[in-house]
Amino acid sequence: QVRLVESGGGLVQTGGSLRLSCAASEPTFSIVAMRWFRQAPGNERVFVASITESDPTTSYADSVKGRFTISRDNAKNTVYLQMNSLKPEDTAVYYCSALTSYSTYWGQGTQVTVSS
Repeated sequence: QVRLVESGGGLVQTGGSLRLSCAASEPTFSIVAMRWFRQAPGNERVFVASITESDPTTSYADSVKGRFTISRDNAKNTVYLQMNSLKPEDTAVYYCSALTSYSTYWGQGTQVTVSS
């Protein structure tokens, strides 16, 4: 079972930046993609970004394209989400997710709050 631990959330002003990290425990050989989702109060959890293990290929939600960048460090089994030009509507709990061929794993989430 893959365990995921997110970090890097916090309070930032509009236009600021944050970098989220997601560290995955072993075994990681079964992971086919890593993804970030977010959930604002009263809303459903929605996709933010993903990166595959093989290519790697990245994908982004339209709402974050050009502002967020997903990357990974395989030596550290860590995925990052660099968030720039943050807006109040980016306020949410951000969750890291590991997709394998047989299951999906989730971290505990990290709070990001963008003040106006």
